[in-house]
Amino acid sequence: MHDSLVSPLAARWACLLAGMAVLLVTAGCSSMRDTQRAEPYTNQEWLQSGANRIANLSLRDNLQSVRRVQSTLYKRNPREWRKSAASMDEAIQRSWDAVLKGPPLPELKGASGIDAIRMAFDSTPQGYQGDRVAALVYGWATMLKQANGDTWDQTMLDGVNAENSYRAARNFEISLWLITSKTGPDGQPLLLATEISDRGRNLVADRELSKVVARLDLLAAQADEKYRRAALDFGQNWVMGVVMPLFTLVPK
Repeated sequence: MHDSLVSPLAARWACLLAGMAVLLVTAGCSSMRDTQRAEPYTNQEWLQSGANRIANLSLRDNLQSVRRVQSTLYKRNPREWRKSAASMDEAIQRSWDAVLKGPPLPELKGASGIDAIRMAFDSTPQGYQGDRVAALVYGWATMLKQANGDTWDQTMLDGVNAENSYRAARNFEISLWLITSKTGPDGQPLLLATEISDRGRNLVADRELSKVVARLDLLAAQADEKYRRAALDFGQNWVMGVVMPLFTLVPK
């Protein structure tokens, strides 16, 4: 009787697959333990692909970035929240109720997305007189929703539109430039945001809006790759499911 022998090639593949499994398990446990960003499973998640999930997480993080910028702008421009509310917290709540629940902010007269952003930066004498920060937040948030397939929570029936996501990224870049350069009729900055002085450095708007741009550009690139990758993924899955087992056969 001869002992069964494993070929060197099969042994190498077995070691490689075992190593990959260990790395994946370790990485998964590490991320669940360290990032503190994991969320419980929901029934809705069963209707989402991996790409849907990434898009929804990116939207969540982008909205959080917008909230941070809003807080910074209100702190440096208190005259804006005073136009619409009795306190900064009330103004923040008012704008996000309009974004997530409706109805829209009445002073925007139905404008959303890029149109609301344009109104926020309108500095002509007869231009926009409302809360400019709230207009920006409403415009940014509705533009992000549009880039996410016009939904707050993608499923497999939805998807990122590469062109919309790319345009949204460019509009956020332009918004950041306008925040730092746009002046009013009196020659003073329309909105104060970035600050570098003896009191310290305040770069929240620059940092958070740059994060939004990066996430949107990545989603646009992923959406562009979607159909090309679909064929490659099918081929890879076929190889792993049909061809790979042949390499693990043990000769007798």
